[in-house]
Amino acid sequence: MKPEGNRDEFQDTVQVVERRCRFCRTPLWQSFVDLGVSPLSNSYLKRQDLAHMEPFYPLHVYVCAECFLVQLEEIGRPEEIFSDYAYFSSFSASWLEHASLYAEMAAGRFNLGESSRVVEIGSNDGYLLRFFKDLGIPVLGIEPAANVAEAARERGIETLDRFFNRELARELVASGKQADLVVGNNVLAHIPDTNDLMQGLQTLLKPGGVVSMEFPHLLSLIEKNQFDTIYHEHYSYFSLTTAERIFGAHGMRLFDAELLETHGGSLRIYACRSDNQACRRTERVAELLAGEKEKGLTRLETYRHFEKRVQETKFSILKFMIRAREEGKRICCYGAPAKGNTLLNYCGIGPEFIDYTVDLSPHKQGRYLPGSRIPILAPERIFETRPDYLVILPWNLKEEIGEQMAGIRSWGGKFVTLIPGVTVF
Repeated sequence: MKPEGNRDEFQDTVQVVERRCRFCRTPLWQSFVDLGVSPLSNSYLKRQDLAHMEPFYPLHVYVCAECFLVQLEEIGRPEEIFSDYAYFSSFSASWLEHASLYAEMAAGRFNLGESSRVVEIGSNDGYLLRFFKDLGIPVLGIEPAANVAEAARERGIETLDRFFNRELARELVASGKQADLVVGNNVLAHIPDTNDLMQGLQTLLKPGGVVSMEFPHLLSLIEKNQFDTIYHEHYSYFSLTTAERIFGAHGMRLFDAELLETHGGSLRIYACRSDNQACRRTERVAELLAGEKEKGLTRLETYRHFEKRVQETKFSILKFMIRAREEGKRICCYGAPAKGNTLLNYCGIGPEFIDYTVDLSPHKQGRYLPGSRIPILAPERIFETRPDYLVILPWNLKEEIGEQMAGIRSWGGKFVTLIPGVTVF
């Protein structure tokens, strides 16, 4: 029964639509964090858009009291979010290195060769599949953003600009394109119909095949205060505990898992069909599950305290910004990531604090951040204007960016990260 004290204080007096977990359909009543309202985080604005209104949507996250899946309501439709996407994976050198190492490892571990097939869901611009192709392994990318899929095809990567679901999986199987390895890097959270996704994965997989998924670890989000990784294209946030339950409900078995440093702390999981006995379960799965239980991820009280910490972080960020401006300091940002847009909009930070941001991607340069409307320029602008503080919005890449922009030290410029809290270095 839903406790009275956890009911929403304000409800629509005309019609109340009961929220339900997208996996187990249990009513959702426990709030995880309310980040107010925000525009779609990858809806970068052109100059002509500045004269028009932007749509803002609630960014309120709940946790299921039954399966502990942390999730947003489906506000922004996938077709709206991914029709013209501004994120291209190949602009991060460290991410390309990560992809290259993974392809080499997976090819060896799972004996992939010219008679195998690797299918990647959410394949972006072919950043990963190109490494499998270089190894002589047939590949297929599935990428719903038509502009990004076209960039992959220009690199010679066969790519379908479709949304992945069980219907597409059946089409691929019927055309003889079952997969020896299905990869999904940072895509598990992007598909709102979790059960349809799982059915599609199970269908697409060969009897002896493997599913490999990477996603930000919910435990890292909580422990490292990574609230800015919450935005509308991320419908769900997974622990290993919840992932195992969801895969198991759809005829798949997790047999290995590992922690990664990418994106501030990620999980990579490996699954096979439940009747595949060749994939033996490693001890790492049990160890990670035990660690999550010890850290409280199977207790609701763990989730109830997160919002207060997020609010305290907002206050400290605003104090830093106000003090810096009062002292006459100039603040600019590096990067135009989706996570940065969540942070700026939640904190109410705009051009009155931040002069501009810069980004390596030409697909973002010349545009404006959604909501805050901060202009996005080329990185060279930093060395022309010589700001006092350079705020690194993609904090997960702070080492890479710190090396790239080390020249700001010559005029006394300092780097700043805002997650998990304000750090000046």
